[in-house]
Amino acid sequence: MTDLTDSLRADFDIISVGQAAFPSIMGKRAFYGQKQDRKNYINSKQGVHISKYNKNRLLYQQRGKLLSCERLERYLNEFLKVKKVRDYCPNGLQVEGKREIRRVVVSVSASFELFEKAAASGADTIIVHHGLLWDKQDRVVRGGFRRRLSFLLEHDMNLFAFHLPLDCHPILGNNALAVQALGLSALRPFGEHNGQLIGFCGRFRRPVSSDGLYDKIRDLYGSQPLHFAYGPKSVSTLGIISGGAQEDIHDAIKEGLDAYVTGEVSEYVMQVAKEAGIHFLAAGHYATERIGIRALGAHVAAKFRLPVEYIDVPVPV
Repeated sequence: MTDLTDSLRADFDIISVGQAAFPSIMGKRAFYGQKQDRKNYINSKQGVHISKYNKNRLLYQQRGKLLSCERLERYLNEFLKVKKVRDYCPNGLQVEGKREIRRVVVSVSASFELFEKAAASGADTIIVHHGLLWDKQDRVVRGGFRRRLSFLLEHDMNLFAFHLPLDCHPILGNNALAVQALGLSALRPFGEHNGQLIGFCGRFRRPVSSDGLYDKIRDLYGSQPLHFAYGPKSVSTLGIISGGAQEDIHDAIKEGLDAYVTGEVSEYVMQVAKEAGIHFLAAGHYATERIGIRALGAHVAAKFRLPVEYIDVPVPV
C-alpha cells in the first residue's frame, strides 16, 4: 500500500502527517491557505513545523482566483468518492449559500456555536464531518434545527458535510491518517459498515507494551482514552475505526488483532474484550474525528489557493 505520508506530501505539498504533527493539530484554531515563507512552516520529515506562529496557527501566504460553490462541490464529491459510499446522511453540499467562495471554515460537527464563529471569521463556506441532515431525523424544521438552518440562510453560507467518505478515505480519512501517524506498517482496510470497509489496521514495526499503547493513543488524539487492557502484554497489531464504532470490536477479534481503537464504548464491550483477550480503547468520538477534517481543510487550501480556517468546538465524548 502506498505510504500515506508520502501521498499527502506529493499531492498537497502543504502538510505532512508525521507523528510530530499531531500535537499541533489539536489546537482550537489553525489557518491554511496562504503560502509566503512556507519554508518556515514545513518540515517534511517531522510533520508540521511552526517557527513564527504558535502551535495553534498555521498561516501560508497564498492567493488565487475566486472559487465557485459548484466547482468545489464537484471536486470534493469526486475526490472523496461520495457516490461509492453508502451512508445514512447526504454527503456533499447540504445548504447552498453564496456562489463565490472566498473563505472556508472546517470543523468536526455542525452546530450553532460553530456557525457563529465561522460568520465572525468572515467565512462564507463551512465544511464539516457531521452535518445537519440525517436520514432518521425529524422532518419538521423547528427548535435547534430551525435555528441552525435560519442562521446559515440569513448569512448566505454554504454548508458541506462528508461523513463516511471522510472516515474511509485511503489518504485523508480519519482512520488512514491515524494508523500512519502511529507508524504502523502492512496497512490495509478493515471493518465492514454498510457494505464497505471503513477502518484501517496494521502492525507496529516494534511491538509496544500495554502502557505504551495507551500513551500512543493519548498523544495521537489529545484525549484520555478508556482502556480495557485485556490484550497481550506485547502489542503487535492494531485496528482503528473512528467515531461510534464500538460494535466493530467483533471485526477486530475476527481479524486476530491485539488491539482495537474507536471513539465510543458501550456497556457490553468490556466483557467482550475480556473474553476475547483484546485491548479496547475508546478515545472519544469527537477526538478521533478531528484528523480527517483538518487534513481536508489543508487540502482545499492548497488545491484552490484559498484561506481555510479550522475551528475547534470541543465535545468531551
